[in-house]
Amino acid sequence: MTAGRSLELYFVDGRPDGMLTAEVFNWTGHVLRIPRTSLVEGLKRPEAAQTGVYLLIGQDDDGPLAYVGEAETMADRVKQHASQKDWWEQVVMVTTAGDALHKAHVKYLESRLVELALDAGQIRLENGNAPPRSSLNEAATANMESFLSTLQMVLPAIRVDVLASATRPIKDAGDAPPGATAFVMKNPKRGFFGTVDLIGGEFVLRKGARMRPFSEIPASVERQRIKRHALIDAGKISVKEGFDELLEPLAFNSPSGVSDFVLGTTTSGPKELRHPETGRTYAEWEADQLEGTDI
Repeated sequence: MTAGRSLELYFVDGRPDGMLTAEVFNWTGHVLRIPRTSLVEGLKRPEAAQTGVYLLIGQDDDGPLAYVGEAETMADRVKQHASQKDWWEQVVMVTTAGDALHKAHVKYLESRLVELALDAGQIRLENGNAPPRSSLNEAATANMESFLSTLQMVLPAIRVDVLASATRPIKDAGDAPPGATAFVMKNPKRGFFGTVDLIGGEFVLRKGARMRPFSEIPASVERQRIKRHALIDAGKISVKEGFDELLEPLAFNSPSGVSDFVLGTTTSGPKELRHPETGRTYAEWEADQLEGTDI
């Protein structure tokens, strides 16, 4: 069992969508999120003048977009972006206590963040390709990887999902851990189908699922179109004749999320997912589980 961690959030202006800082006990890192509307105030903070990496988050005409950069004085670099890029809506700055990062550190972190973001396939990157990593010794590399590991926990907690990969290492039924419950969904008329394992509160869609083609997903489910497009670009989905095929297991946090993704339209996941042996829907299965629980 993974040990718990404590995350401290400070809402600088008292608003959940405003400027905030994030720190983890026993982690040297410091995260500062600044909405573009608060940029003048945010860039006056001491963290903005430090050496670090930053993420610009926003969207253009093609949907959500991000950019990863590094600078020895982040405030100066972000000012340049404010005058040159009009699509971003917030900047997330990552530094350390005592301004301990130097140029080689942040060049390494920038490269790894781009790699992780491209692999996650959650959002398009303006960067394109990952820049080369700086040369660090073995100890420094290990320190930066440990730093990144905690950062990957912090960013989703402040609703920055650029690095949050939904892919999972389960390849087939034989790899599902003991205690996992499987469900299936299908559209027999079109031949769309998928098998889902309920594991640790996540609905993990197995590789090999046949899904409604991206070209047929209606604009009314724009979030699914964006997610599908990003995963196709990341090489995690193969476009076939008449369907899209999932090449790696993919995790969702709700039954409707996974059924919407496979069937390419708005669905009721609790009714679409069925137990392969009993034929009972997920909603019926869940009711059975609750009935047998002492509360």
